[in-house]
Amino acid sequence: MKKKRETPKPKKKLDAYIEGAGIVEQKNIVDTLEENYMPYAMSVIVSRALPEIDGFKPSHRKLLYTMYTMGLLKGDRTKSANIVGQTMKLNPHGDQAIYATMVRLARGNGALLHPYIDSKGNFGKAYSRDMSYAASRYTEAKLDSICTELFGDIDKDTVDFVPNYDNTLTEPVLFPVRFPSVLVNNNIGIAVSMASNICSFNLREICETTIALMRDPDHDVSATLRGPDFPGGGFIVYDEDEMQKIYKTGRGSVVVRGKYTFDKEARCIEITEIPPTATVEAIMDKVLELVKLGKINEISDIRDETDLSGLKLTLDLKKGKDPDELMRKLFRLTPLQDAFSCNFNILIAGNPRVMGVYEILNEWIAFRIECVRRMIYFELGRKKEKLHLLLGLKKILLDIDKAIKIIRETNEEAEVVPNLMIGFGIDEIQADYVAEIKLRHINREYILKRTEEIDDLKNEIADMEETLESPRKIKKYIIDELTEISEKYGQPRRTLFAEAFEDDGEETVETIPDYTVNCFLSAEGYFKRITSQSLRMSGEQKLKEGDEIIFEQELSGKTDLLFFTDKYQVYKSCVNDFADTKASLMGDYIPAKLEMEPNERIVKMMPTEDYSGHIILFFKNGKCAKVPLSSFETKTKRKKLANAYFDGSELISMYLLPEDRDFILQSAAGKVLIFNSALVLPKAARDTQGVQVMRLTKTELRSAKPFEEGMIDNAESYVTKAVPVAGTMAKLDIDQITFE
Repeated sequence: MKKKRETPKPKKKLDAYIEGAGIVEQKNIVDTLEENYMPYAMSVIVSRALPEIDGFKPSHRKLLYTMYTMGLLKGDRTKSANIVGQTMKLNPHGDQAIYATMVRLARGNGALLHPYIDSKGNFGKAYSRDMSYAASRYTEAKLDSICTELFGDIDKDTVDFVPNYDNTLTEPVLFPVRFPSVLVNNNIGIAVSMASNICSFNLREICETTIALMRDPDHDVSATLRGPDFPGGGFIVYDEDEMQKIYKTGRGSVVVRGKYTFDKEARCIEITEIPPTATVEAIMDKVLELVKLGKINEISDIRDETDLSGLKLTLDLKKGKDPDELMRKLFRLTPLQDAFSCNFNILIAGNPRVMGVYEILNEWIAFRIECVRRMIYFELGRKKEKLHLLLGLKKILLDIDKAIKIIRETNEEAEVVPNLMIGFGIDEIQADYVAEIKLRHINREYILKRTEEIDDLKNEIADMEETLESPRKIKKYIIDELTEISEKYGQPRRTLFAEAFEDDGEETVETIPDYTVNCFLSAEGYFKRITSQSLRMSGEQKLKEGDEIIFEQELSGKTDLLFFTDKYQVYKSCVNDFADTKASLMGDYIPAKLEMEPNERIVKMMPTEDYSGHIILFFKNGKCAKVPLSSFETKTKRKKLANAYFDGSELISMYLLPEDRDFILQSAAGKVLIFNSALVLPKAARDTQGVQVMRLTKTELRSAKPFEEGMIDNAESYVTKAVPVAGTMAKLDIDQITFE
């Protein structure tokens, strides 16, 4: 049978389905911009470009939280491509944008003072414009150990969580960071009509400053926070007024200068640290441009010798040219000296605010206090729930047989909980908990063990409630956290301080001041140079806990300083290498400033202007060496001398000897002798083992000090005019002998 052909329905006009179609309206372009551009601008400002009080932008936070949920805080590294793919569940951007964010956070890139990602493979370098990072399929990564302080309390309701873009997952609004990470790592962001440029500060100094502000809101930040500390090192040309402006307003500039050394034998300058705003390629391009223009004629060749050991830019000098004069030109004309413009623009409660260091740290303290309170509330709720269940279990202890009988004689399962509630006077939650206990646990021993926790829980709950009501206790909790983090992750400063050159308009000439200053050295290796006027106006010396002053003397600015270390090395410096400081500051940390080896400790500092006199050294084996101070003088500007003294026996003490004098020695066996240093002939070799002064048998030299009249009674009985001798037993008890 033939199917009847259907008559097609007439098509309805499109205008009938679209309201207002075909109507043209005139609209003010300003209104169009407001309606379309302003929402976009606010989105960029609030949700993309500016960091928040935890120190992270949304892209950083999404990436790090994804790695945390992947178990990469303690697990092994995984391919970066895997991390990027997982992050796309939270971040709806392309994989290249996510990977670029990851590269900047990685240790291998070197852009951060304390990297958040432990990387393996080629992640490029922050100081290079052309050194590209490898593709994500070739590199591996995991979270660095410092991320423990980002996520420690995140599962305890310390921060709010929001749904991701497709409502399938949740992500934190902020991280409950346990230290002011917003100032510890640098952050740059460009929004619409505004930007943010935050420099990094030393972790130890930031923690110390935060603690001081929590104890005293009027604390002077500059007393504990010396200035920015950049990942690439270099020197800050210190300007106290500009630094105070940054601390108070969040705006200002920091002039950073590269670091260099001169190899006299090879006649080349090696640049190993550059400003954070410069790259090796930009510096080379500018130097070559200046050479072509004839503004620099001291250089015969320039090479980029950067390798796995780090950055190195080498400049070969022509014969007879002054390296220091050349470097002053380069600092003035190239990016080897550049300004870092600070703009501390941070989102606070969704609103951008430019704040100084004072205000940022106070905002972080308020944020962290709220995190700690929320964490305590969370823990308090859990403990109260547990206590509630255990109190119900305790009632069962009164008659276990009755509980079993109620359960056994109940016909329907749904009636078990109501019957237990009636039988023991407990609520539904407690009854349900009892009903779920395994049969093997329905015994007196199990229930007694569980209910023993009740008293401890009550005490913990009371302590938590007391803490919540006491701002002082919450601050004490945060201070303890900051102290622990400072000790665990703190590092010596990478960026040191230098004085500005005087510029006459054509050449930069550095003037060396020569006036008397008061110099101090502490046992921990902190050096201070303080003018007499500043010292008279100062209070007590600022020192680390447990530290003490071991050297204090007025010295000329041109005095050379020899720092002897426990690694048998001496490091040379000059009083003028240090900037004037205050007693209220910690001072320069010598191991960092002079680039000492890890764990190398200063044992003695010797000042000299003309390298006259001798150094006398006493060793545990009873030997004494006398070395002319001129043996430590060098014609070059070498800063480090190896084999500075004999390493065959432990050093007991060393002294600067302008002229011969008497010394008193004491052995561990209690014998004492007094001798004149003229009995020891000087040896030019720095590492000479010296001569035997005290004859020792089954004992060792305990101390050696300059002798003064009145130090010990009947001193003539201990004097010797020939060495070596065994010494004489002291008539007084050893602990009663007073040494200088």
